[in-house]
Amino acid sequence: MQPHKAARPTDRTSETILAQDHHHDGHHHHHGDDHDHPEHDWRDNGVKVIPGNSLDPNTAQTPGMNRATAISKARAGAEKIWAGTVTIHANAKTGAHHHGDLESIIYVVKGKARMRWGNNLEYVAEAGPGDFIFVPPYVPHQEINASRDETLECVLVRSGQDPVVVNLDIEPVEAPEEVLWIDPIHK
Repeated sequence: MQPHKAARPTDRTSETILAQDHHHDGHHHHHGDDHDHPEHDWRDNGVKVIPGNSLDPNTAQTPGMNRATAISKARAGAEKIWAGTVTIHANAKTGAHHHGDLESIIYVVKGKARMRWGNNLEYVAEAGPGDFIFVPPYVPHQEINASRDETLECVLVRSGQDPVVVNLDIEPVEAPEEVLWIDPIHK
């Protein structure tokens, strides 16, 4: 892996924008000047890289899947989001559940995800590697590994810190209705 060089402006417009940032109140500021901006310890309170082999499995679980925390307030200082991984073994599925008022985004890394959702899990859609899944607040849903022989691996991001998992006792419909996504902006 090649080391990354620091980003630098590549044209006059970028340089102008960067220069304007330092003139934001009409006065020129040098980096060493005393001004109203608080000093930050960016070394310890800046970017965090959490190695994949250091994730924490001590988080709320749903039967049929394994979640592990990567980013949280306790682990990385995140204030507004939670991120981690979820693994569903071949030919397995979770129980029906929802995540309270949290929004969730699932990114499929490996395998094939089948999502069922609705009051009786009456809707279904599938996602493969590179696909994103959005789950709004309070939506009853179930994740299913659609493969009989491959593990389903996903990255999960939530809009809050609370590990809310409300497991539901739902009797699913026999044949759910397939729902395909239609881009509401570029119909």
